[in-house]
Amino acid sequence: MASLQTFAAKTITDVQSFVQNNSQILPSAGASKPALTTTADNPAHLELGELSGILEYEPAEYTFTALAGTPITEVAAALAGNGQYLPFDPPLAQHGATLGGTVAAGLSGSGRYRYGGVRDFLIGVRFIDGQGQLVRGGGKVVKNAAGFDLPKLMVGSLGRLGILVELSFKVFPRPQSYATLTVPYPTVEAALGGLQKATTARLDIEALDLVVERPDGQHTVPTLWVRMGGLESVQEQRIAQLRQILGAGEMMEGFVENATWQAACEFSWAPDQWALVKVATTPRHIQGLEQILSTTKALRRYAVGGQLTWIAWPGEVADLHKHLTALNLSGLVIRGATNQARIGVQTGQVFAQRIKQALDPVGKFLAL
Repeated sequence: MASLQTFAAKTITDVQSFVQNNSQILPSAGASKPALTTTADNPAHLELGELSGILEYEPAEYTFTALAGTPITEVAAALAGNGQYLPFDPPLAQHGATLGGTVAAGLSGSGRYRYGGVRDFLIGVRFIDGQGQLVRGGGKVVKNAAGFDLPKLMVGSLGRLGILVELSFKVFPRPQSYATLTVPYPTVEAALGGLQKATTARLDIEALDLVVERPDGQHTVPTLWVRMGGLESVQEQRIAQLRQILGAGEMMEGFVENATWQAACEFSWAPDQWALVKVATTPRHIQGLEQILSTTKALRRYAVGGQLTWIAWPGEVADLHKHLTALNLSGLVIRGATNQARIGVQTGQVFAQRIKQALDPVGKFLAL
């Protein structure tokens, strides 16, 4: 195979040949996270969108295996037919997100709050390393596996350690119904108090987000969104318990409730022309972030009980990088004009470089 600037792989063998015959490679599939496939370098682009399809699905075992280019929407439809779902709420499904891209970017949505993120549901991978070899890690069933945990290593790797070609996941039964309590607060400080109460409540909460601004950029009262899932017959009772704990709130359910969370998962609140950045946080970081972001036009959503922050940034990404660095926070640019997807403080680089050297010894994939 001659060296190509762009190539669409149809088989795993195609991917192996492409890696063996090109010096610098950048994989992509659904194009839902453009900042992760933008670089100042000039690599050969490997398109994986045609490497698609569910290979195995065992509803009774709550597991499935699919090729990396399989759209999240295709997987969700297959699982829904058996009353099952991916609880980590993969973002950007309606924008074309694929399984491989979701794992490589390490992205999870608000549903990660109760059951964990993508790394907690990924049980097996097959990927092509920097020498064109097919490497397997984990398995196709839910059990303990000996050896190095390669599946978790590939989560958030951005295609810099290897090219994902096949993935296996565990899945869960989908709750019969959902209901959400929205609770407004006069200040962010008060909202954080409510968030703490919800976090420590002895209730099975599906999602817990703090929304600070509306999509139109106009300031509004901080609002806590608390989502409950379960049997429809007990939802009102559980929401009443939650309302008693938080002291107020309006109940949202049915089509409107579902559409509201889906819009959040697709980042409908973030203007398309602005940068969209994922920031790893804890609730204690929120006030520090607010001191900076409240003086800008940035929109933000503190998701997963404050463990994850999404920022829609209207200015230069380099400016946000400076702010995050000052706060000792790290971010990942999902979309926006940047040649560096990772911004802010980066940790664990020594270990990461050792893994990079083992899997990609001649540097065929972009630098970490």
